[in-house]
Amino acid sequence: MDGDLAQFLLTAFVTLLVVVDPVGVAPMFVAMTGTQSAAMRRATLARAVLIALGVTLFFLLAGQSLLGLLGVTVHAFAISGGILLFATAMPMLFGQRPILQGPEHGEYGRQGEDVAVFPLAIPLLCGPGAIASVLLLANRSEGQPLLLSALFAATVAVYGVTWLVLRAGDVLMQRLGEQRIHIVTRVLGLILAALAVQFVLDGIAQYYTTLR
Repeated sequence: MDGDLAQFLLTAFVTLLVVVDPVGVAPMFVAMTGTQSAAMRRATLARAVLIALGVTLFFLLAGQSLLGLLGVTVHAFAISGGILLFATAMPMLFGQRPILQGPEHGEYGRQGEDVAVFPLAIPLLCGPGAIASVLLLANRSEGQPLLLSALFAATVAVYGVTWLVLRAGDVLMQRLGEQRIHIVTRVLGLILAALAVQFVLDGIAQYYTTLR
């Protein structure tokens, strides 16, 4: 059980970290908050991360119940969620920001809007990919309290890392540079694509198991 718990915890952490992709968000965060003072930038970041974390945890805790009300089986969601994550991974493989998690260029919100809510928290930090990931991982836990607790902890840890990375956004941009950030994004996209295929295979296997 300890081995399964460690493997599940690592899978959850890596999956969510790749999907949230704080390194990829950093350039956009710097651009969105470039005119803000240091204090305002810290406040914007704190609000964005807390909102994204809250929405993600909501789907972690209540997502399966919501699927049940809609009549969607976990097998169907595992397959569709894997396809969705693969679609998220494809642009990353080409060094681009996933379409499902916000624009790569252009204006970040209309005048008067709080960029901490849109587009930073949703959909950049908590988009369809992150929501699909926690639902798929919650399904993998099979309702075991220990595994669900590990998933909860991994989610909090990922957004903690995200806060740290974005907090050092300016320094990160200077140290890595645009080219290295694109390289990191491609590697993360490859990892996410492999995880997405695994989710689809697991969903198909679980579906045929129920037919026997």
